[in-house]
Amino acid sequence: MKAYILLIIVIIFVIAPNKAGSTIPGHTAIAKSDKDNITVYAKKMGSLYRDFKIDFKGETYFRPFWMNDTSPTYAPKIFYEDINKDKKKELIIILTQSYGTGALEEEVYIYSYTNGLIDVLVDNPIAIIYKNVKTKLSTEKAEISVGDKVSIVDITPLKIRPTNLFADIGFGSIIDYEVKDNQLIAKIPGQISPAGFIGEIVIVYEYRDKMYQAKSIEFQPVDL
Repeated sequence: MKAYILLIIVIIFVIAPNKAGSTIPGHTAIAKSDKDNITVYAKKMGSLYRDFKIDFKGETYFRPFWMNDTSPTYAPKIFYEDINKDKKKELIIILTQSYGTGALEEEVYIYSYTNGLIDVLVDNPIAIIYKNVKTKLSTEKAEISVGDKVSIVDITPLKIRPTNLFADIGFGSIIDYEVKDNQLIAKIPGQISPAGFIGEIVIVYEYRDKMYQAKSIEFQPVDL
């Protein structure tokens, strides 16, 4: 009888599926979506998580070159939504590689699923800005042109010393991704000094020509 019970226990452990909530030896679960059965694992190496593994509905995928800060505040974000309007959900994972005062570096990865997860290219938001946005900066005002729309921002309330003012409006110290209303959105603030921000470029992506490209680009100023 004891031998029979032992045999049953062994069989259960052997045939039990590897669920997303299960552990992966040497790795820590750092983000999960229980309702979608998705877990992201990684190894802590100094101030960064590296050597990632994605448990997607019981299937394991390796991403050894990914990086994410170890702060719980900046844990990877998981979304599983239909963002290309094909009536099938895509897996979106947003990583934070670094952050600090006036700085935030995020990366986004998007996967479709056809007999496995398939990477889908996302156009770089900084490249999109360089191709579509023109800027001018003086000691009194900042000018941002997106297509035919020109925005003028009076920067005098910031009282920035001329020696601290950049030669032109800079983009890239902060790249912030989000998924909202089934759309991928990137927000990139415009910077005119080490601590001076005047607003942000908002890029809404769409799936076109087998990749995610800009559907719309807009500058949204902030109250100074």
